[in-house]
Amino acid sequence: MKEITWTVASGNADNVELVSTLAKFTRSAGVLMHPTSLPNHSGIGDFGPAAYDFVDFLHASGQRIWQVLPLGPTGYGDSPYQLFSAFAGNPLLISLENLVQENWLDAEAFESAPEFPETEVDFGAVLEWKLPLLDRAYTQFAKNPPAEFAAFREDNSDWLADYALFAALKRHFGAERIWSKWPAAIRARNAEEIAAYSHDLADSIRCLEFQQFVFFRQWSALQKYSHGRGIQIMGDIPIYVAHDSADVWANPDLFQLDADGNSLAVAGVPPDYFSATGQLWGNPIYRWSDMAASGFRWWIERFRASFATFDLVRLDHFRGFEAYWEVPSGEATAQNGQWVKGPGAALFEAVEKELGPLAIVAENLGVITPEVENVRKRFGYPGMAVLQFAFGTDPQAPDFKPHNYARQLAAYTGTHDNDTAMGWWKSCGAGDSTRTSEDTDREKHNARRYLNTDGEEMNWTLIRALLASVADVAVVPMQDLLGLGSEARMNTPGIPGGNWRWRMKPGQLKPRIVSRLREMVMLYDRL
Repeated sequence: MKEITWTVASGNADNVELVSTLAKFTRSAGVLMHPTSLPNHSGIGDFGPAAYDFVDFLHASGQRIWQVLPLGPTGYGDSPYQLFSAFAGNPLLISLENLVQENWLDAEAFESAPEFPETEVDFGAVLEWKLPLLDRAYTQFAKNPPAEFAAFREDNSDWLADYALFAALKRHFGAERIWSKWPAAIRARNAEEIAAYSHDLADSIRCLEFQQFVFFRQWSALQKYSHGRGIQIMGDIPIYVAHDSADVWANPDLFQLDADGNSLAVAGVPPDYFSATGQLWGNPIYRWSDMAASGFRWWIERFRASFATFDLVRLDHFRGFEAYWEVPSGEATAQNGQWVKGPGAALFEAVEKELGPLAIVAENLGVITPEVENVRKRFGYPGMAVLQFAFGTDPQAPDFKPHNYARQLAAYTGTHDNDTAMGWWKSCGAGDSTRTSEDTDREKHNARRYLNTDGEEMNWTLIRALLASVADVAVVPMQDLLGLGSEARMNTPGIPGGNWRWRMKPGQLKPRIVSRLREMVMLYDRL
């Protein structure tokens, strides 16, 4: 186990200091809860009072990790894995209450709030209402910006300038128009066009920079509060970036694109346990040879920024760094792809050479080969196990049974990409995987025998088995603590709409859940 910690200044990627100390992946427990799912009256969870209440809940229940999904500005399908930037923050997570406290927004602004749904995020309605309020706050802010704003812009100029111009151009040309459909000169980043648009859209650019300043200011305060309560925050780095992003527009040479900026090949995964046609993600494929020639500079800066924002990081689709599934552009499914070798250990050698050893959990689910595991083990990254998958026909099922766990492991009842514990338990299999009804019956029979349960309160049965295991890290999605069914599922891979919407209702987290969870954490030495 690598022994590592760091001090961070959120939003200032050059200020990361790595210091050897106590092991980060000690025996502990945590909760997976994306901030958008927090309850409030603003239509979407944010960094306001409910986030601080959630940290208090984690502390009271003996948790030491708050795991979140990627926090960047969401694009296609409102997915945190399809972001307009790998470096920027999502302005929808900015707390309006905090802006009122800063005197950048008047309290009367909340009177215009529509009646948002209580148990889900209506992203369209939230965008329509909240973004104009952020613009209004900027108008007040711009009258007397604090000195920290200039420092923030300078410290983050390596990504902020490109992102703010990109986002301003999205506003100018229309949010639905991807950058590869912009006029040729600005699409190709002609220097004269960049200068002209930077001048013409200067106020919009500064407003977008203000949003990033406030995002990281509020996040830094929340993270500091979490540290004071003994809570580390685990973030998430998606392996790929969205085609319609500042990252691809600003660095087209690092991606497999044609002369007009269109993808030549896209990412996905082949047919498996969950899908007979695989998953076609559509993200552009990296030009790994060009990245290697630069010493993997883009990736080093991406890791640097991530560890300036989080204490721990889950690295999504880790197997794709050793070999990735490449699908020709234009295919309707992921079936007609091929495995292509990735950078492997060379990438992580370059990252660790500059940043030192990092506290990374490698998401090693799916089709995992010995070569993938060799890279993971070489750098001491804990892998993942999903208890929900331990009882069926998944090829990894034996490894997901707690008696086969290694200590160096992050174990979960479930993740954001599969059903809730109770949704899984009540499922007949149709529609969410390739399982038949006979498969699900056999799966439930195996689970009852293995867990010695009659199936009542199956969510708590799974939680107890997870916490009792030898895995260093045990993480439970909030939906499983609440015992919610499939209606609370966060994401169904392959379904383009209706995902990422779940929200916890105010008052839904009862004191008995806190005491029950804390008792288990104490019982199994995770406090």
